[in-house]
Amino acid sequence: MNKQRFLKAILLTQTLALLAYTYFAFQNEGANLLQIFLQNIKSLNWNGQFNLDFLCYLILSGLWIMWRNKFSTKSIALGLVATTLGTIVFAPYILLLMFQESGDIKKVLTGDR
Repeated sequence: MNKQRFLKAILLTQTLALLAYTYFAFQNEGANLLQIFLQNIKSLNWNGQFNLDFLCYLILSGLWIMWRNKFSTKSIALGLVATTLGTIVFAPYILLLMFQESGDIKKVLTGDR
């Protein structure tokens, strides 16, 4: 299997797995994610450390989406959604870019810069 097919498979698997996990988490916990997320950060334990680290990743991924698309209105909206929803948005976005850019990873990462 070539590297691009492998990456596409990972992105698709991550998206589907997180969608399923999110469904079950919502069924068990409800829509109270933000309160739980912030409580963990306030607790100053490893759960909080992980959540803060993950939040930093989410912000960076959202900023990258915006930067790649030259801070257009659409990219700002998509970046904010990706910052909120994480890999459920980010992985399909990368997958879409791989198809649009015919697998050219440099173009996937930088766009037309």
